[in-house]
Amino acid sequence: MRVLRTPEERFAALADYPFAPHYITVTDADGTDLRVHYLDEGHPDAPVVLLMHGEPSWSYLYRKFVPGLIARGYRVIAPDLIGFGKSDKPAERSDYSYERHVAWMSAWLTALDLSEVTLFCQDWGGLIGLRLVAAFPDRFARLVVANTGLPVGTGSSAGFDAWLAFSQNVPSFPVGSIVNGGTTRELSQAEIAAYDAPFPDESYKEGARQFPTLVPVTPDHPSVAENRAAWAVLEKFDRPVLTAFADNDAVTRGGEKAFIDRIPGARDQLHVIVKDAGHFLQEDKPEALCALIDSFARQRLAEIAA
Repeated sequence: MRVLRTPEERFAALADYPFAPHYITVTDADGTDLRVHYLDEGHPDAPVVLLMHGEPSWSYLYRKFVPGLIARGYRVIAPDLIGFGKSDKPAERSDYSYERHVAWMSAWLTALDLSEVTLFCQDWGGLIGLRLVAAFPDRFARLVVANTGLPVGTGSSAGFDAWLAFSQNVPSFPVGSIVNGGTTRELSQAEIAAYDAPFPDESYKEGARQFPTLVPVTPDHPSVAENRAAWAVLEKFDRPVLTAFADNDAVTRGGEKAFIDRIPGARDQLHVIVKDAGHFLQEDKPEALCALIDSFARQRLAEIAA
């Protein structure tokens, strides 16, 4: 496997992203070493909030979550998926599969040995993050599920179909503009540039190009069986689960229903529709989402203490 690594100077002086880099090396089944970048901020003994991004963003998406959650007493961890951000980027589209992504992040999670985790996951951060929950349920204390799904080959939304067609046919994959198009507010030029920073040219975008094709929306897609097995675990997951889906996301609108109906821990929760927010709701409503994570975690901690 040939691996690309974005030059560090691409990340110099990004707006609102002063965080120290952390790295762990994971080894693919073919023997290739891959470096995973992640943020790790706050007191090391504080309760962990794990923030998982999706396509085609990176941990920059959570830059406004980090100070807000640290101020509330949490340790905040936000990885860059392989192919994104400061993490390594395999050079061929064929290097990327759903199962490889799960294996890479499973190795990262177990290397950090995280436990009692509050997970916030969106987009592919949910498709991968929820598979981590299914593989390691005892490591997770609670889940906040936002604008994502865990598909098992039963179809897709018109919004997703449009995104898939665009992603596979646009000559140059405009990462920053894609993120900007998925928000209700207008990102600044500096913010758009920060989303473009991990990708010096099109050769670095093979993972971003491949991701939409990996979503198992038809019965013939790989990973349908693995996602069904994950749902079997989640259907027994009785730790608290909260959904927070945006009202202006054409890709995932209505997707919260599957989680509310099928996961025991989601019952009797005060599920949230995030108003005036798009697919990248982290950009539209960072403070509201930090407050939501905090109130959800504190409520459960108080119940345990009682």
